[in-house]
Amino acid sequence: MPERANEVRQFLESHGWGRAASTPLPGDASFRRYVRLVEEERRALLMDAPPPEDPQRFADIARHLIGLGYSAPAILAEAPEPGLLIIEDLGDETFTRLLDRGTDAATLYALATDVLIDLHRRPLSETALSRLPPYDHDRFIEEACLLTDWYLPAVLGQPPAPAVRNAYIEAWQATLPRTDGQPATLVLRDYHVDNLMCVPGRQGLAACGLLDFQDAVIGPAAYDLMSLLEDARREVAAPLRMAMLQRYRHAMPHLDWDAFIVAFTVLAAQRHAKVIGIFTRLSTRDAKPHYLRHLPRVWRLLEQALRHPALGPVRAWFECHVPAPLRGTPACLMRPQ
Repeated sequence: MPERANEVRQFLESHGWGRAASTPLPGDASFRRYVRLVEEERRALLMDAPPPEDPQRFADIARHLIGLGYSAPAILAEAPEPGLLIIEDLGDETFTRLLDRGTDAATLYALATDVLIDLHRRPLSETALSRLPPYDHDRFIEEACLLTDWYLPAVLGQPPAPAVRNAYIEAWQATLPRTDGQPATLVLRDYHVDNLMCVPGRQGLAACGLLDFQDAVIGPAAYDLMSLLEDARREVAAPLRMAMLQRYRHAMPHLDWDAFIVAFTVLAAQRHAKVIGIFTRLSTRDAKPHYLRHLPRVWRLLEQALRHPALGPVRAWFECHVPAPLRGTPACLMRPQ
């Protein structure tokens, strides 16, 4: 749009980047747009995040993470109201790209796990930001309902009956208390290999660059480790998953491990239900059908979690209302890629 292009141009000029060469970067599931800026030896990224995106929240959390010693992008310039930031360019070496090129998976996952260990060892008074919302039962249920509100209409051809949706909510209300009592921490929420970087020239935990944390909350420590090891977009081999769980366990000797695993599994089921709904919404509402190719994997992960006794009420609901023939990729959503 011409008005937006003019806003961006004025923003870049006012902060000394008006003459930089610009290269758009591939988009993600959000409405944000990233552009690489290069001028001689200088490099940066433009984040173009118009409403409803909230770049101020990204900037605040980035500064907080940097203050904790982690490698979030530095904020170089900002205009939060129009939704524009210039941020540090951490490079192109996402863990996903490194894994695709054959980099040792255990090394990368160990680094990612060690960042979480370091974060979770710190007191909440140090890691929390006062403005961050709690990741509580209401929010978990709201997210889980993305499955009933987007996926079920796609496979049924109509929204589920209110009684069916209410029974789903009641099943989660009966199950989510199993996550209570877990240590609370800063939860980045989308902690997986697509959002982690290998930052050149940095050592130790600082070698792990952090991206896509603007939706951070305060919640159970099991969540981010689960997000890393039960990746919706990438297979994580069972031996690697177990090795990282044990690495975390040995680093947290005072943790009630049985309770942690219950919380991990319940949160996994919640996240997978949410993601099934999100990927369906991305296809139907946002014309991004390529996310559908991940649905069979996410269903496998959800079914695996539902086998745990703690998820009995949720498992019973799925067996009644979303039997095996309704699980997978809705045929009505399949389009040429």
